[in-house]
Amino acid sequence: MAEQQTHNWTDSIQPEEKGKLKIYIGMSAGVGKTYRMLQEAHNLLRNGVNIKIGYVETHGRKETQALIDGLPVVPRRKVFYKGKQLDELDVQAILLLHPEVVIVDELAHTNIPGSKNEKRWQDVLDILDAGIDVISAINIQHIESINEDVKSITGVEVRERVPDKLLQIANEVVNIDLTADELITRLKEGKIYESAKVQQALQNFFKPEKILQLRELALKEVAGQVERKVDYEVTAKDKPWRHERFLACISSNHEIAQNIIRKTARLASYYNSKWYVLYVQTPRESLEKIPLASQRHLINNFKNATELGAEVVQKKEENIARAIIEMIEEKGITTVCIGKPHFKLWQIILKTSVFNQLLKTLSKNEVDLIILS
Repeated sequence: MAEQQTHNWTDSIQPEEKGKLKIYIGMSAGVGKTYRMLQEAHNLLRNGVNIKIGYVETHGRKETQALIDGLPVVPRRKVFYKGKQLDELDVQAILLLHPEVVIVDELAHTNIPGSKNEKRWQDVLDILDAGIDVISAINIQHIESINEDVKSITGVEVRERVPDKLLQIANEVVNIDLTADELITRLKEGKIYESAKVQQALQNFFKPEKILQLRELALKEVAGQVERKVDYEVTAKDKPWRHERFLACISSNHEIAQNIIRKTARLASYYNSKWYVLYVQTPRESLEKIPLASQRHLINNFKNATELGAEVVQKKEENIARAIIEMIEEKGITTVCIGKPHFKLWQIILKTSVFNQLLKTLSKNEVDLIILS
């Protein structure tokens, strides 16, 4: 059955179009994502598909290593960095060889400084642009907009992250699922880490309650992807599809802006929709008046929003509500997301005629207003 599904996926390969992306998601290391990708590679090879292994990380796992035998591997690019020889994905070699499908593991990996792209997911976009299909893998904790949830579960902030737009452009997202007990058994049997690391892992990341919560995140993420696919490809055939467009309104307050960007990104990802970030520079927030640290945070928030797939718009305007009205009308916004204003600001806002005009604009255009905590 698995072979038949795999074959169907490659039936639709169109060399002149952009490549198709398939992503395996897991709740943590050791669930078997790489193993599953290599099994699929063998199935594709048996079906006569020109497939290459671009980059696979076995982490010394014998079962995974054994599966590489018999598969055509693209040699890695050798790079010297700080006196050490390191291996990287050779994107140029893949583009020259131009296989139908390439396996690229560790989607969240940060490339060695001096590489064409900062991140491996950017390498994957280049490969897709060349019309080559990519099969890749990622752990749930590396998805940008879920980062805070993962931090609250594990107590660890994951530095290497992938923007949600990668999941949005993926043609297939597959969850590799195990129970907490199965994963812990694999860990104790030495199938995930070498024996010296096992005890430490059991006391930290691999606690059953943490695994359970991460598993829930992974299942929800993939269920959301499937639901969007059904809405877009099945339901939309029977009724007009309303294209959602989200607008995140931010200020120079770093933490509130981060939160609004992250939550709006999640909503946009759920609806597979276009979204914008609006920063209104009022006279009170002119560059001469806000601290240098706030300016740096603002630039970082713009960069973060862009990586998450937003279009960032900056406007100089004394009245924020008027700037929002302009954006609603210019971009066809369906949902406006703002932070929770403090009580005094609400009193001022409710007294202004322009805010009343904003409410009328929201109502007239059937635009929803979400106030994020």
